[in-house]
Amino acid sequence: MKHIYNYTYHFLFLFLLLVSTPALGQRVEATDKIELDSDGLPAIPPVSVQKTTKIFDYAHLLQAEEKQQLQHRVGEYFDKTSTQIVIATVDKVNDDISLYATEWAHKWGIGQKNKGNGVFILISKGDRKVTIRSGYGVEPMLTDALSRRIIEEKMIPYFKRGNYYKGLDEAITAIQQVLAGEFKNDLKNQDEGIPFWVILLIIFIVIILISSFGKGGHGGGGWHSSGGGPIIFSGSGRSSWGSGGGFGGGSFGGGFGGGSFGGGGFGGGGATGGW
Repeated sequence: MKHIYNYTYHFLFLFLLLVSTPALGQRVEATDKIELDSDGLPAIPPVSVQKTTKIFDYAHLLQAEEKQQLQHRVGEYFDKTSTQIVIATVDKVNDDISLYATEWAHKWGIGQKNKGNGVFILISKGDRKVTIRSGYGVEPMLTDALSRRIIEEKMIPYFKRGNYYKGLDEAITAIQQVLAGEFKNDLKNQDEGIPFWVILLIIFIVIILISSFGKGGHGGGGWHSSGGGPIIFSGSGRSSWGSGGGFGGGSFGGGFGGGSFGGGGFGGGGATGGW
């Protein structure tokens, strides 16, 4: 009888563990059910939804009015500049949030295909993390360093108080200022001059180059590349997801409320922070 009890106990324990554990391949969790494709990424919304919605609050972090105000801001910004800012919230990401957000943004094709002018913000409530991902076209302006500053100075202070709306509102303002070339001079604690470690690194590289020239033979002028193309990092580093195209089929282009997604591409640019 005791053995039967033990077997029953272990069976029930394993059953509860199984049903309480995210399903294999379920890379994200949310209060609102997200329709996931086989790759574990959210399915591309219908074009009708794309044109009217840029705030996907799956974790219910925003009030209806707050969501509407943020939607109005990013929609108006798109109408003026064609740059798309999309925001999503989830309960938890069962993956590296930076990598997952980059894949998500690229799959949806946020931004315009020929401009790569998309920005994606993903908040994971359970992980207490937020990430900003920059499309190919805005990466030179919305750099990793500036994205990190926006997160640390404009978002996290409000997120710590549970005020997600204010943090997102401030982030939208800062991103718009960055893309207009107005934000970087307003940053707090702006570093002045070149960091000392950069100077040391430059000196070290110069010494290596001089040494190489001195030891090089006379049989082959010029420098030779060690590879046949750009270096691509994977994992938690920079990744390449194609040549700037996107998925996001259907009809694309401008429209009311921020336009539908236009096939913008993402290559891993951005930053992530926690609170």
